[in-house]
Amino acid sequence: MSTMIDADPIADLLPDLITLRRDLHAHPELAYAEERTAGIVGASLRLLGLEVEEGIGGTGVVGRLCLGSSTKTVGLRADMDALPMVELGRMPYQSRHPGVHHGCGHDGHVAMLIGAARELARRRDFDGTVNFIFQPAEEGKGGARKMIEDGLFERFPCDRVFALHNWPELPEGSAQTRPGAIMAAADRFDITIRSQGGHAAQPQRTSDAILAASQLIGQLHTIISRRVDPVESAVLSVTRVSGGHSHNVLPAEVLITGTVRTFDPAIQDAIETAIRDMVQGIAISFGVSTEVQYDRYYPATVNTPEEAAIALHAAELAGLKASEAPQGAFTSEDFAFMLQKKPGAYLWLGQGRTHGSAAQPLHSPHYDFNDDVLGRGVSWLCAVARLALHR
Repeated sequence: MSTMIDADPIADLLPDLITLRRDLHAHPELAYAEERTAGIVGASLRLLGLEVEEGIGGTGVVGRLCLGSSTKTVGLRADMDALPMVELGRMPYQSRHPGVHHGCGHDGHVAMLIGAARELARRRDFDGTVNFIFQPAEEGKGGARKMIEDGLFERFPCDRVFALHNWPELPEGSAQTRPGAIMAAADRFDITIRSQGGHAAQPQRTSDAILAASQLIGQLHTIISRRVDPVESAVLSVTRVSGGHSHNVLPAEVLITGTVRTFDPAIQDAIETAIRDMVQGIAISFGVSTEVQYDRYYPATVNTPEEAAIALHAAELAGLKASEAPQGAFTSEDFAFMLQKKPGAYLWLGQGRTHGSAAQPLHSPHYDFNDDVLGRGVSWLCAVARLALHR
């Protein structure tokens, strides 16, 4: 097997992939509504002669490419959905759908995986089966889990699964991953504080839900510093507080929403317990009633060691400067559900611009995918498929 894969062999693919990526950017679709995107994906894969199934887990699409006699299989995954946010960029291909924006680069991920399918289908230089998995609803809606529940791995067996995500914090031409946790588990908490409400000029006649909420918020932000071992990593953030409609009324209800991010399930358990304990204490102290809803919606994204090594080797073969990530990120990723079922790895592909304007962070209203990294992404996907089937 060659020790180096040059990006040049795929140069002829790039103009069409850039056009495709920008078309997807101009027509973003939200979770489970990726009908147009899925249609483009399905048509693109069928033109290559792949076996294609659509409607998996909602709007998911999978294409299967089988060559040779090996029974080995590998899955390559790209996410398709956009974010419910206004785009403030001024590109010619900016979003034509108000309030919907490809602010995380999933348009680029789709284009890269279609490019990898085109390259592998024409080179025919592997032995085994590659499953190209186009997943809906990554942005907090659990599309990976839906595909799995819909029989993804029974219908398309995968010995290993791999995925990448563009990473503006890393320079263009680089890539990182690591064995173990690469992305955090994501939890959401919703706390309701209720009292009978009353006149703001007569606070002695009612429990004060706003005062109780303010005390609770302060206490919640002590959990990480006082309940979690300092050598561990965790984040707790209160992100929304709502209650009250008038300057002279003490409201009967206040809502507090926030998120918790962890890598260790034991720490995750401890934080949830601490939140519930503090809420109960506030209820007793202030004479209010309380309710806690706690949703562990994404688990940590945990790479298996051998597959993390394959991912880094593939990055080197793709001409990238590959290195082991020193730590995981507190952002979350529902590829985690696939990694709970199969060995695999998730790679960060650097897209921080080395020329021109600086790359905007993910989920920024000004964010745009860097088309200059499309070729490297295609090369990595091809390399990781070949390596996984060769092992």
